[in-house]
Amino acid sequence: MICIGIDTGVHTGFAVWDSKQRSLLMVTSLPIHKAMENVRSLRDEYVAVGDKVFVRVEDPRQRNWFGTERMSREEERKRLQGVGSVKRDASIWEDYLKDLGVEFEMVAPKRNVTKLKQETFKRYTGWGKQTNEHGRDAAMLVFGY
Repeated sequence: MICIGIDTGVHTGFAVWDSKQRSLLMVTSLPIHKAMENVRSLRDEYVAVGDKVFVRVEDPRQRNWFGTERMSREEERKRLQGVGSVKRDASIWEDYLKDLGVEFEMVAPKRNVTKLKQETFKRYTGWGKQTNEHGRDAAMLVFGY
């Protein structure tokens, strides 16, 4: 089975885990439209050979705390605007995956290990290539799945 992790946001985290090989195949971040193209392409490639594709998407709509109590009004406004944007992205992903006919799960942020530093991520996963926070968060949605 191929598992794809999606970390929603302006820089969409994107990771691919091969459960047969027990290894990460990709950890990166992309614009949302490129990430969607990759999901479709991987679905077409793996389903054609009888393999299953499963997608896990971090869903900030399931989060109910945003840490705005120590911010100025302007900082709070900008933060909440960003929260609205990633919530919209989660809705877009949910609709897209339903239409695509891909099995998926929307994952609450508290159910994922996030914000790992590069070195910690490397020790934990064995992934030696350069990553950013978004790619690492996406990878942790599917690592070991």
